[in-house]
Amino acid sequence: MSPLDPTGAATGPRTGRPRRRRTRAGAPPALLVPALIGLAFLVLPLVALLVRAPWRSMPELLTSPEVWQALQLSLICATAATAVSVVFGVPLAWLLARVDFPGRGLVRGLVTLPLVLPPVVGGVALLMALGRNGVVGRWLDSWFGVTLPFTTAGVVVAEAFVAMPFLVISVEGTLRAADPRYEEAAQTLGASRFTAFRRVTLPLIAPGIAAGAVLAWARALGEFGATITFAGNFPGRTQTMPLAVYLALQSDPEAAIALSLVLLAVSIAVLAGLRDRWMTAS
Repeated sequence: MSPLDPTGAATGPRTGRPRRRRTRAGAPPALLVPALIGLAFLVLPLVALLVRAPWRSMPELLTSPEVWQALQLSLICATAATAVSVVFGVPLAWLLARVDFPGRGLVRGLVTLPLVLPPVVGGVALLMALGRNGVVGRWLDSWFGVTLPFTTAGVVVAEAFVAMPFLVISVEGTLRAADPRYEEAAQTLGASRFTAFRRVTLPLIAPGIAAGAVLAWARALGEFGATITFAGNFPGRTQTMPLAVYLALQSDPEAAIALSLVLLAVSIAVLAGLRDRWMTAS
């Protein structure tokens, strides 16, 4: 027999939360037909990719030096962009979740803007800000001799720009769900606010940081528009996997399909890793 909550409703064996009752009634055709069409619309292209994949020549295509070069660069840049997102995104998420300051809603809107901003526009904005003649880039070039556009570092910057909002949103939501009284108790015992954050808050929100980092990493790995606009498409220096797919599609469609399957496998792995957070049936 399922345990009961104080109201008498059945609860789950592990969570203690009321269990939702699933309806068994059949779906009306007016809803079922468009639902199936929508499902086919989303699934059919992926199935077609698997059907048209050159499975026999796949090992040869995936072991070519160009593919490995693009794959290695993609993994390195996506990991570096995720690290940048964690270093700067976690404090930003804490600021949005824990500190009440004027204009917080505007700041949150600006943080989430890259989620809806066309990536190419993001690349142009990065050029205007960090290009050699950009608002900040001119000072980086003249003072430190640092030039970001069309370099590997530029790839990391472009990927971090589009990936960091995913981490900030995930961590902010986790912070809002965490009980702030633990931090307050640590402060009453003499801990500074930073010590309370480091020793109490971080362990509490570690799952949210991990989920946000995985999402940011996957987003950075698949970034195309901002990367090609800000960093270009130079093999061995700025050509990541999505750019290699775009280039191969023009001359070698089979190689483009093989590279696309690699990115598809990564996406499936990310969803599998996050299934307990967002994909568990309730």
